[in-house]
Amino acid sequence: MWSPASDLKQIFYNLGFFAKTLKGVRGFIHNYQASFKILIMQILFTFVHAMGISSLLALAIGAAVNIIGSSMLVQFSQEQLIYSILITIIVRELGPLLTAFIVIARSATAIATEIAGMVISHEVEAYISVGVDPIEHLAVPRFLGVTISLVMLNIYFSFFGLAGSFLVAQLFGSMPVAHYFSNLLQSLNIRDLLLTVVKSITFGAVISTVAVIQGFSVERASTEVPVAGLRAVSSAFALCIVVNVLLSALYYFLLA
Repeated sequence: MWSPASDLKQIFYNLGFFAKTLKGVRGFIHNYQASFKILIMQILFTFVHAMGISSLLALAIGAAVNIIGSSMLVQFSQEQLIYSILITIIVRELGPLLTAFIVIARSATAIATEIAGMVISHEVEAYISVGVDPIEHLAVPRFLGVTISLVMLNIYFSFFGLAGSFLVAQLFGSMPVAHYFSNLLQSLNIRDLLLTVVKSITFGAVISTVAVIQGFSVERASTEVPVAGLRAVSSAFALCIVVNVLLSALYYFLLA
C-alpha cells in the first residue's frame, strides 16, 4: 500500500546515500589503488563501448534536424537560423538527454544487477568484515566512472550530431567547412556549454546513485536481482526527465 511516510523516508535515504557517496570520493582519491581498476572498467564499459551506438544515433539526429529544419526555414527565408536550432537541439537539449538514456539502458542495469549479485552472494558482508567500506570501494568508482563517461559521451554525441548535419549540408549543396563551423561557433555561447556540462554531470550522478541504491536494496532471494535492474532503469529514466525539465526551465527563466 502506498504511504507518503514511506516515500518521504525513501527520499531522505536516497539523499543520505548520495551525500555518503560524495563524502567517500575523498577516501577513494587517497586510496585509489584498490578501486582504480573498477573506475577504469566502468569508464571503458560506459563510454568506450557506447561510442558506436552514440555516433550512429547522433549522425542520424543531426541529419534529420538539418533536413527538417532547413526545409521549414527556407519557406520564411530564415535559413541562417538552422545553426541556432542545431545548437539548441543537439548540444543543449537532446545531446545530454539521449546520452543519459543510452547510459541508463546499458550501465544502470549492469551496475544494479552486479551489486545486487554481490549482496546475495555475501560479498558486501565480506568487505565489511575485513574493514573495507563498500560505499568507497563499490559505489564511488561507479559514481565517478558513470559521471565522467556521461560528460565525455555527451561531447562525443554533440560532435557527431553536428557532423551529421554538415554531411547533409554537403549533400544538398557544397558548403565550405570553415563557413559551416564558423556559423555554428557564432551561434554557440558559454551558457550553452555550461548547461550541457551541468546536465551531463547531474544525469551521471543521478543514474549511478540510483543504480547503486537499487543494487544494495536486495535482501536474500536471487530473484530480486533482475527486479533491482528494472527498478534502476525505470527510476533513472523518470528522474533524468524531471531533472532535464527543471534545468532547462531554470536556464530559460534566467535568460528571460
